Amino acid sequence: MEEPVMTPFHQLTATSLRGELISMADYAGKLILVVNTASHCGFTPQYAGLEALYKQYAARGLVVLGFPCNQFGHQEPGGADEIAQTCHINYGVSFPMFEKVEVNGTATHPVFRYLKDELPGVLGGRIKWNFTKFLIGRDGKPLRRFAPFTTPEKIETVILTAL
Repeated sequence: MEEPVMTPFHQLTATSLRGELISMADYAGKLILVVNTASHCGFTPQYAGLEALYKQYAARGLVVLGFPCNQFGHQEPGGADEIAQTCHINYGVSFPMFEKVEVNGTATHPVFRYLKDELPGVLGGRIKWNFTKFLIGRDGKPLRRFAPFTTPEKIETVILTAL
């Protein structure tokens, strides 16, 4: 069996909510949905839909990666423990969650810098708000970008097509 080609996405790393350095190469061969999240946002109930997608399609190769962000209305003010509590207790989140990151500006996390370069969106590369979603193919190439108001349920058909 051939080794998967390592794309620029797979060369990136991020720190999990538990403080472990995770290589995006760990997700090579999977369909990946990257989401910038927040615990105190009008879109926070999307956690439930994201978890439902993850549970339904994980066995077929889907992984959801959540990246908390406090850049929009200070809607993610807490630390790792508070974020974990909101995700796990309130929404039953079992998909991987990462430490709080910045998605815009000079301190933009490399995962979001790469995704915004590949799929700039309507704001010319900026992320508009919490719960912007990026779908990355099994080959590590970014496929689609979804606006914050696009619910997980509305992107299920796109996910099914890509699986």
